Order: sequence, then C-alpha cells, then structure tokens
Amino acid sequence: MYCILTRTLILGIAVLSLVGCGKGFSSRTSSQSTDTLRIALGSNITTLDPGKVQDIDYIDLLGNVFEGLVRYDENNKIVGQLAEKWDVKDGGKTYVFHLKNAQFHNGAKLTADDVKWTFERNLAEAFGSPTAPNYLDDIVGASEVVHGKSETLSGITVVDPTTLEIHLVAPKPYFLGKLTYPCAFILSKVSGKNPITSKEQAIGTGPFAFSTIQPGQEIDLVANGNYYLGKPKVAKIARPIILDAATRLNQFKSGSLDMLTIQRQDLPSIQKDPVLSKQLQILQRPAVYYFALQEKNYPPFKNEKVRLAFLMAIDRNNIATNLLGGYPPAGGFVAPGVLGYRPDYKGVAYDPTKAKTLLAEAGFPGGKGLPPLELSFRAQSVDSARASEGAAIDLEKNLGIKVSLRDYEWGALLDKRNKNQLQMFFQSWYADYLDPQNFLSMLVTSQSRMNHDGFADRLFDDLCARADVEQDEAKRIQLYQQAEDRLMSVAERIPIYYQTDPILVSSRVSGIKFNALGSLPLTNVSVH
Repeated sequence: MYCILTRTLILGIAVLSLVGCGKGFSSRTSSQSTDTLRIALGSNITTLDPGKVQDIDYIDLLGNVFEGLVRYDENNKIVGQLAEKWDVKDGGKTYVFHLKNAQFHNGAKLTADDVKWTFERNLAEAFGSPTAPNYLDDIVGASEVVHGKSETLSGITVVDPTTLEIHLVAPKPYFLGKLTYPCAFILSKVSGKNPITSKEQAIGTGPFAFSTIQPGQEIDLVANGNYYLGKPKVAKIARPIILDAATRLNQFKSGSLDMLTIQRQDLPSIQKDPVLSKQLQILQRPAVYYFALQEKNYPPFKNEKVRLAFLMAIDRNNIATNLLGGYPPAGGFVAPGVLGYRPDYKGVAYDPTKAKTLLAEAGFPGGKGLPPLELSFRAQSVDSARASEGAAIDLEKNLGIKVSLRDYEWGALLDKRNKNQLQMFFQSWYADYLDPQNFLSMLVTSQSRMNHDGFADRLFDDLCARADVEQDEAKRIQLYQQAEDRLMSVAERIPIYYQTDPILVSSRVSGIKFNALGSLPLTNVSVH
C-alpha cells in the first residue's frame, strides 16, 4: 500500500501514520473518558470507501468498520475473518469459502451474494477503483469487468447463501494475501455502486460503525452491539483530525489522545522522559521509503546511466541514520518481515565518483543539459522533507544538479501520482501482504496499474511472471530475489530506509495487540 502507505487496524502497516499540519482537534472528547478510545487522524478525509482507499490513515480507520474474508493474525498468519474456513482445489486454482454467521450494521445477514456483488462493484469500470484491478485481477473474468465488457464476475460462483467458489486464472500462492486488502472488504448492497461519502452508505460487518463524520474536524465510530464476535469493550473510537505533529504529541502528553505514532525527531526526548518512555514501543515494519523516478515526465530517467548516477549520488546511509535519526538504511526494495527479505543485501553502493562518470557517459557532464527537475514529497511530513532535502543536497554536491523541492497536500500528491504527473517523488510502500509479489510484481512490472514510474524491463517482467505462479516456495523466493537484483542493477527506484514505528500507547489503554503489519482489531481494547 502506498503511503507517501495501507493498512487497516487489521492490516495496518503502521498503527497510525500521522503526518501533516493544521488544526482540528475537537474539544468534545473528554481526556478522562473511559468509554472512548482516542486516536488522531493525521490527514483530512481522502475517502471513506474501501474500494477507493490507498493511504494508511484511512485504511486504518475503515478496517474497524468493514471486514474481508481473511486477515492476518497476531502471528502474521492468514486466518478467517468473515470466512469460517476454506478449501483449495484444482491445484490452487479454486478456493471454496464457507462464511461465518455474521451480519451487517443494518441487521442484514451476510451472504455469499454480498461477496460477489462487492467484488463486481469494486472492479467495475465506472467505479474506477485505483486498487481493485490489481488486487482482484487473479479472479477469472476480472479483466472483463474492469474494462466494461461485463458486469458479472464469472470467476465467482455462489453455491448457496453461505458458500462461494472463487476461480483463479492460474494458481497464485499469494492470493489469500490479496484478499486482506480493503478493496476485498465486504459491503452491504445498501452502500450502492457510487463511492461512499456518508455514514448511511458505510454499512459493513465490522466491530464499529460510523457515528459522526465532520470533515476537517473529527470522525467518530460507535461500537457494534450485534458484532458476531461480541460487542467491543469501548463504546466509541474518536478520531480527531490533527494535522500538526507537535499538536498531536502535546495532546497525547495532556491525556487527550491514547495512541500516537511519533515523529522521528521527537524520539530522543521521549526516550529520556521518565513517564513517556514507559509508554513507548518501537516496531519494525515491512515498509520501504524510496525515491521514484518517473520516466515519462522526465525523459532523462529513461537512460539507465542517469538513474544509476542518481542512485549512487544519494547517500542513503546519511539520510537514514543522521538526517532522520536512525532508520535502517535500505539496500533493496523488499522490506523486513516479507518472505524473501535479505538482511545483508546491500544493493548498489554510494559512489559519487562513479556517479559523475555515469552521468557524463549519459551525455550530461556535471548535470549540464538536464532539464529542470522537481522533487515532490508530502507536505508537513518532517521525515519526507528532510529526506528530500538531503537528496537534493547530494545531487547538487555530487552531480551538479539543482533540484527544486515541492510539497503537496496528501490528497493532491496521491492524485498527481495516480495520474503520473510527477517527475521524482518521495514515497513509501507498506506491505499489504507479506509476500515479495506485493513489492515487485504488484508495483513495478510494466503492465501493473500501480507502476507510476513508466519503467518497463523484459527480464524483470519475466522473472516476476515466473515467480508469481511458482508453487515451490524456495524457487519462488529465488526468482523474486533475482528480480530484485535486476531492479536495483538498473536503478529503477532509489530505496532509502526501512520503516520502524515509534508508538506511544497510553498507560490507561489495555488489550492492544500487534502483528508485523500493525495493530489487530480493537474489539478487546479497553480504556481505564
């Protein structure tokens, strides 16, 4: 998932990824309330629709309202959520799901037809989901729905109200992982086929439902008293929108927030604080932060030597360790915690001298002849700003290239990235599922809708295609690692660091459990 994110409180790569600047805390939330869990949102509303969402803050929010067939548990294993169990047939080409006795917030019983309808809705050409065509594309007939050739998803068969079969175009070992992403969360037909914009449309099966939605101010969730796993222990989750990181931290210190992912620059002082240090957890995340090079909007990036020069000229160790305060530098693109991650992999070394030579060989000695270049990043994200500034300094110092920096409000940056309107930009990829396919085939192959770089490489595509259907895990890992090697050798992207989240959890909160991807559902969380 992109987060310049994804994941939900079930699948959240970070518990909260809070960046931004502005006002918005609602004084209505009492700092002493024991029936309310308070967690800030770090950005204004991007979407309330699981079929549209792409960013961590709102994937996290929607994960308590909607649910999928499966999810990751505390041990990072895929388990049933709305599916009681499933069978795999035809050598991995058919999955038979048996549904739990669950119901939607409006009291309607969940059926297999709701699953089929949801997938068809999210894949529909008119709906225009930025994610469903990639996460549900392994299902037979998905392409026809995406391109408007059919309204019916032929690869799903409703056997009876509690049983459905999903037929795949080929065996895909990572398929269940894809079903943990929000575009596979099941909706009530009351939601309709247009994007969800109101609480009346947002009818899921999750432990909480929307109670108030105040754009720019606060979003509140109320406990689902008829939740099939039992009513949550807290009556309400308050999500005040607080765009400024310093304000969020002050609100936590004053007792007005219960959980917070802090900015890296605040970590040293918190570690020294006798009270806050006891509420601090530092969690490794399966996420990589990197610079993307858009070849269409900046033609010099089509030249492999130019890309390699940029990669070798940026000192990722200095950015990660010094400028950002201690993130693990990234040698490759596949992050820790993901199948096939190589902890000792170094990728391409920092080498300013070689970088100068390569740029000259590409026809741009000392940067002469290169068109103006803009490096974009998320507004009010201190880490993003510092990383981008550090890269700009390195490029000027080592290659003679002056880069202009441009920050965008989060929603605007997402929109421009999705429309391929940026040149060079800083962003991250948080795993949606713990498989290298999610980092390589999903993002960078030439036919992927999520490839916003314009990169196309036949060898990389071939390695990924072979790995995607390989049933032997050891062979799959080897093929994906070869693909990662290829990706780094041609400098398609410039990885900078792997994510670790410093998280504050109030001492008055209990019952929060984490996995590699974030926090588990908040059903059993209580506030004292």
